[in-house]
Amino acid sequence: MHIAEITLDINGEARSVTVRNADTLLYVIRDKLGLTGAKPGCLNGDCGACTIDVDGNPMKACLMLAVEAEGATITTVEGLKYTSLQAQFVDKFAFQCGYCTPGFIMNAQALINKNPHATDMVITEWLESNICRCTGYKEIEEAVKTALAVARTALQEQLK
Repeated sequence: MHIAEITLDINGEARSVTVRNADTLLYVIRDKLGLTGAKPGCLNGDCGACTIDVDGNPMKACLMLAVEAEGATITTVEGLKYTSLQAQFVDKFAFQCGYCTPGFIMNAQALINKNPHATDMVITEWLESNICRCTGYKEIEEAVKTALAVARTALQEQLK
């Protein structure tokens, strides 16, 4: 078993951590760095509860080895600071138990960043990679749609 010290750029901070080659990024983020927003669910990439942002793309942290993340820019839900999307999840009651919510927020935030003009079909496609067992997806979709509208308005204001 090989052990190495790596440095991860996570939430804007360089964090050194000792890992085994087989350690998943999810395990390291949660158990070694104490960032517990990304949740262990299925641990095989199906549920999306562990979704984080890696270099601007949503990534299921249970599928990525920590050693693969060295040199990448990683954002967890803890790294998002009071986004419109988070506020919309609260305003639209887009959660029940909340376990899946960080994964949905990370996935949807990537969508907003990449495609602020996403159609309803695109929103549905993006949300298909995350599973919620407690609630319907209507409230989640409404939260994302409203956050997209806020992002479009902000973009239009910047262009003026």
